Amino acid sequence: MQNEMPELTQPTRLMEGFRYERMRSSGAEINVAIAGDGPPLLLLHGNPLTHVSWHKIAPALAQSFTVIAPDLRGYGDSSKPDGGAEHEAYSFRAMAQDFLEIMTTLGFDRFAVAGHDRGARVAFRLALDAPERITKIAALDIVPTYNVLSQVSLGWGLEAYHWFFMAQKAPFPEDLLSADPEYYIRYKLNKKNVGLEIFTPEAMAEYIRCTTRDQIHAVCEDYRATVTLDFEMDKSDHAANRKINCPVMVLWGSNSHCGRHFKPLEAWGEWADNVRGAAIPTGHYPAEHRPDIVYRAFWQFFSGQEPDFGGEP
Repeated sequence: MQNEMPELTQPTRLMEGFRYERMRSSGAEINVAIAGDGPPLLLLHGNPLTHVSWHKIAPALAQSFTVIAPDLRGYGDSSKPDGGAEHEAYSFRAMAQDFLEIMTTLGFDRFAVAGHDRGARVAFRLALDAPERITKIAALDIVPTYNVLSQVSLGWGLEAYHWFFMAQKAPFPEDLLSADPEYYIRYKLNKKNVGLEIFTPEAMAEYIRCTTRDQIHAVCEDYRATVTLDFEMDKSDHAANRKINCPVMVLWGSNSHCGRHFKPLEAWGEWADNVRGAAIPTGHYPAEHRPDIVYRAFWQFFSGQEPDFGGEP
């Protein structure tokens, strides 16, 4: 790992410099992009994205870290296994297990992880279930699932309608969303009508390509698991006062549903004692909207420095 932060440059193509592998876990086949040399850093994307949501910062991070950027099961070019009677194949615990196994296969017993949106919820579960393996976590624009679902407000519910719409019984949401996938994905990504210009045409084309009927069903299974299995797991862990032992960094958009309706540091403080973070001037997609801020904070945090957030206090 370099002692000085490499310059962030604009890649000429998506995930420039990365090689691809298709790796098996006990429950799925995972599409994985890998590049770099140094301490391992797992990057986990959110909904309705794929691993290419990291394309503006991953090549620069790979100059200092071994960066592993997969598609979550059910998303992108990863497999889309049957969810099971209780949607258990799409719980955050099941998704976390994929990456425990894949990181073992790659030879990494301990690793850092950064996640956005759904990926940050997988990172949360990794840190609780396998504390001996996770060195640090960074979460982009979420508060933990327990805090979200136990504190639902009218404002948050209106902005995050998809949590409850996509959790409805199959195939109701699948049928509606599959009727016009491109319209759906563009609408979903245009949070608060802030505009789609933060996404490169190449990244947008990938998100549209991957918004198939099979992916839509898998994402619905993800949300069905969230409001049932995941919430119950988190309620139990919260009641038992289980804590994340590793350092945690949280960044959230000052113009996002997370920033408007929650107090992220307070929420994360219920789960971890070693937390730092800040609001930054973005919406819900910080790594694509303000890669300069996210890259600097990630590099500093995962390099052992206190991050200079460069955003709002």
